[in-house]
Parts: sequence; structure tokens; C-alpha cells
Amino acid sequence: MRASFDDGAVFDIPYGLLRRESPSAEVQGHGPGQKRAVPHADSVMVTAAEPVGRYAVRLVFDDGHDSGIYAWTLLRALGEAAGRAPHR
Repeated sequence: MRASFDDGAVFDIPYGLLRRESPSAEVQGHGPGQKRAVPHADSVMVTAAEPVGRYAVRLVFDDGHDSGIYAWTLLRALGEAAGRAPHR
């Protein structure tokens, strides 16, 4: 997924990374040490992206997962962590 930011940075974030790092309780659990593996993450696609106010995006994946709300700060961190040089 390509994410663009107000400072001009643009990151290409792999769908698999987005799925594995979903901020939803389904993936992250309800407390420390409860994160769950997503074994099929590298084969998923994003089918929709819906804005949540001005602070986040809700992603819908083709495996039915749709409960993660990705704050722009999280998307920025995932883009930087993906090791992909930002586009300007």
C-alpha cells in the first residue's frame, strides 16, 4: 500500500506487514505478550481503505479481517520499518 504524508514522504508498505501488524485486538491481543501470528499474511490483499476521521485508516483485507484502525503515525512507522526508502 502506498501511504503519503504531509511532509512529502511516500512509503510503499507490503500488505503482509500491514496484516501482521494490525492494531486490532484480534492480532495484538488484550495485553502484553498476547500478539497472535497471522500465518497467511504474505498472501493477503487489501480490498478497501476507509478514512477514520483525519487520524487513521481502516483497512479491509481479502481474508475478511477488517477490524484494524491504522493511525497515520502507525502507518509512518511501518513504512519506515519496511526498509523502503521514501519517495519524495
